[in-house]
Amino acid sequence: QVQLVESGGGLVQAGDSLRLSCAASGRTFRSCAMGWFRQAPGKEREFVAAISWSSGSTAYADSVKGRFTISRDNAKNMVYLQMSSLKPEDTAVYYCAAQLSLSTAVVGSPTEYDYWGQGTQVTVSS
Repeated sequence: QVQLVESGGGLVQAGDSLRLSCAASGRTFRSCAMGWFRQAPGKEREFVAAISWSSGSTAYADSVKGRFTISRDNAKNMVYLQMSSLKPEDTAVYYCAAQLSLSTAVVGSPTEYDYWGQGTQVTVSS
C-alpha cells in the first residue's frame, strides 16, 4: 500500500517556474515507478512525466519535454516535478501516481498505475 500527497501547486504567471512535490508513505515506495499526470477541466487525464524506481529511466510528454523535470529521493520517499517556462495550457490538476514495478522501463498509461494522490491545482495566467 502506498499513500501519496501532492503539494506545491498554485497560481503563477506564464514563464514562471513551480516545483510540485509528492510525499509517499508505505514500505513499497522504493519498488514503485512514479508518474505525474494532469487533468484540465473537460479533458481526460494525461501523462506528464514518469521515473523508474531507481531513477534510471525517465519519460516525458512531448508538450513538457525540455521544460519539466521529474526526480525522486528514495531516502525521503519523495517525488518532484520541476516545472519551468510555464504556459497557460499547463493549467490543470496535477496528480502523483505510483506503479508497483521494478522494471527499468516507465509507462505513460494511467491504467498502469496502482496508487494515486488527491491532486494539486496549478493555474498559469497569461
